[in-house]
Amino acid sequence: MEDLAHASGATVRTIRAYQDRGLLPTPERRGRANVYGDTHLARLRQIAGLLERGYTLASIKELLDAWDAGRGLGGVLGLVTEVHGPWADERAARITRAELDERFGGSPDDAALAEAVELGVLERVPGRDDEFLVPSPQELAVAAELYAAGVPLSAISAHLRELRGQVEHIAARFLEFTTEHVFARYLGHHPPTEADAADAASLVRRLRPLARQTVDAELARAMRLFATRHLQRHLMSEDLERVGSETRQVALPAGTIDAVLGLVGEGSVAAFIAAATEREVRARMLDGLTATHAQGKQLDQMG
Repeated sequence: MEDLAHASGATVRTIRAYQDRGLLPTPERRGRANVYGDTHLARLRQIAGLLERGYTLASIKELLDAWDAGRGLGGVLGLVTEVHGPWADERAARITRAELDERFGGSPDDAALAEAVELGVLERVPGRDDEFLVPSPQELAVAAELYAAGVPLSAISAHLRELRGQVEHIAARFLEFTTEHVFARYLGHHPPTEADAADAASLVRRLRPLARQTVDAELARAMRLFATRHLQRHLMSEDLERVGSETRQVALPAGTIDAVLGLVGEGSVAAFIAAATEREVRARMLDGLTATHAQGKQLDQMG
């Protein structure tokens, strides 16, 4: 057992625990010694791989029992590998602390660095305090561009936390949708048969880019719609400010002036009339924005 532990990287205690759970085949008995072979070493490596992918020991035992019963594990492991594989085209990169400091202002910021590690934007490299793994170079590049545009690092981190929660909700909904309509037929067996697992892995490979493509298309549509609306609102606000900076005399009926005098008194007549006029103008601006929104929805439905 000590030799097996040395060859596999597992501890003797771990191997005994696996044996007690029935995860390892019974060793060959030679005299007073238990002899372990390549089968046990391969099994330990399979268990380690499945644990790294998030499987519990109970689910691993179910998979291994199915394999030992002759149902095959190759297709299941292929499905596990396909799901656990990269879901984006980019490759991880490395960056030094000096390069990080240079891209984000030139001065060390230990708090921002710790938050980036906590969020998974950076990962520490064992044994290297001055070097980090970047799982998504694109994500780090976006953060650098936002910082260069004047966005504080704390605001970027807060935005990422909020965005991540929303994106995880989208991912969960897409997974529920595809499970219900695509993968439900493969879930009748636990674990699935060799053929079903192989078919499911092929489907994952085909459907993998669809979630990103759908989100990209919908994000582009929403950005066009909201950016246009945002611009219109700010332009109309600037127009109102220009109008408000000028003063003009307007004749009002005597009855209107008397009514305002009765409400607010002589000293507040001008302020009251100006405020009431501005409120009416803003109400009409809101009506215009509402009409623009309704028109945009109609165009989206027609498109």
